[in-house]
Amino acid sequence: MTPSIFILTGAGISAESGIATFRDEDGLWAKHRVEDVATPEAFERNPALVQNFYNQRRAGLVSVVPNVAHEALARLQRLHKGAVTLVTQNIDDLHERAGAEVIHMHGELIKARCTDCGAVQPWPHDITTESVCMNCKSKNTLRPHIVWFGEMPLFMEEIEQALMEADIFAAIGTSGEVYPAAGFGEIANTCGAHTLELNLKPTRSNMFKQSLEGPASKTVPDWVESILNPAD
Repeated sequence: MTPSIFILTGAGISAESGIATFRDEDGLWAKHRVEDVATPEAFERNPALVQNFYNQRRAGLVSVVPNVAHEALARLQRLHKGAVTLVTQNIDDLHERAGAEVIHMHGELIKARCTDCGAVQPWPHDITTESVCMNCKSKNTLRPHIVWFGEMPLFMEEIEQALMEADIFAAIGTSGEVYPAAGFGEIANTCGAHTLELNLKPTRSNMFKQSLEGPASKTVPDWVESILNPAD
């Protein structure tokens, strides 16, 4: 039987493309307080600071490209005979640029959401006080389409359904410390899936039946190849 695969990716897979991670010692949270740039209250208190923070992150996407790990997962989706659900905690668009279909549970940096009408729209440039919603035409109502701390991740029903139906659950480049994603491994184990992590070093080894250590650029292509061309 062809296995159904569920993949969760985190900051580690994009780090090799040059995107700064949030939780490392020199990551973005070391330079900015979460309370100042990543909560609804921060946006209400100082929208200019929050917009500038994400405008800089958005501009930084121009100079980065998908790496071989992103490309390998797109290849897996394209060639695997069974279902391959790819969910990311990342807000960059590198999976899409590599050719994959991905569910962004924490939102997308290159989209904006209107605080008046709720419309989500492509937005690859800066959001400013002069920005106008393409749907309702309101001015100065756009915010980054990002799930901030205290907000509910997106597409959770769809994600949980695919997770419960998976035969293989792989966590790639993620610490597995932030809920609800931190509970995905537990759900997969309960449902009988083979669980594995692909990380620079093991994180929560008691949750996973298998651990592949090393950079994503090495472990992910090798793992994908083992799925597409299993040894006899």
